[in-house]
Amino acid sequence: MDRLTAMQTFVRVVETGSFSAVARELRATQSAVSKQVAALEQALGARLLSRTTRSLALTEEGERYFEQARRLVAEIAEAESSLRRGEQQLTGWLRVAASVGFGRLKLLPLVKSFLAAHPGVRIDLRLNDGFIDLVEQGIDVAVRIGELADSSLVARRIGTTHRQLIASRSYLASLPKGLAPPQVPDDLRQHNCIVYTELAAQNSWTFTAGPGAPVDAGTVQSVQVQGNLQTNSSEVVRAAVLSGMGIGFSPTWLLEEEMAQGDLQVLLPHWPAPSMPVHLISPSQRRQSAKVRAFADHLVVAGP
Repeated sequence: MDRLTAMQTFVRVVETGSFSAVARELRATQSAVSKQVAALEQALGARLLSRTTRSLALTEEGERYFEQARRLVAEIAEAESSLRRGEQQLTGWLRVAASVGFGRLKLLPLVKSFLAAHPGVRIDLRLNDGFIDLVEQGIDVAVRIGELADSSLVARRIGTTHRQLIASRSYLASLPKGLAPPQVPDDLRQHNCIVYTELAAQNSWTFTAGPGAPVDAGTVQSVQVQGNLQTNSSEVVRAAVLSGMGIGFSPTWLLEEEMAQGDLQVLLPHWPAPSMPVHLISPSQRRQSAKVRAFADHLVVAGP
């Protein structure tokens, strides 16, 4: 058995969902295609596909193997294509992951310009505010905001993001009598705060006194906030702040358009929050990928 050919066949069977479709592509019999996949399963000592007369599905082992196999097949195709043309044009799929808000507002315009510069590349952009395993999901490169905990990843810092305390003017106008907008961090205990649960600190919000604060500059204060809404979605935080449901502690890019239009008000301007790094990360085995390097260079030049 030619292991690479069998792997390529397996990948196409999964992508098309059909042995017969792959048989037509290869101008082979359906039986020959099925035998190749069966030989691969035997060599691996694992069942990759669950077959019925009407459909086929990946087994748990097949799901893990498919992501790795698809990436390897794509890399080989890319290398052979560049060699045949005698050039370094990038081709094939690049799987990119990011949080939902950052992906929609900041990353998508950069993806557009990257694809324009590299027409042979196709990007699979996966947006999720929760933690994802890059290796398990077959991700080539991901954007992570905040300090990194996993030292096994290859990381490249591409920028910094800042958070601000923000509320809509409608929320501030609807405050009950006797409750004023917060003047110091501790005042937040009396307000309805929208908590984003994907940050490690969650409802512990930290500020550093700057010029104009009523305490010595550099004084750090943390406050445990509370409210009637918490969420793991940055898009929900954004919508809740805009609708006047409470105070948000959000990256400036999440609501910068509405801030520029005057719909929102920055609170505690003399109490800035600590900045957070923005990294591009990849599994260690992906660091030599030309597409990953080119994508990282593009984001560094264009700026997140």
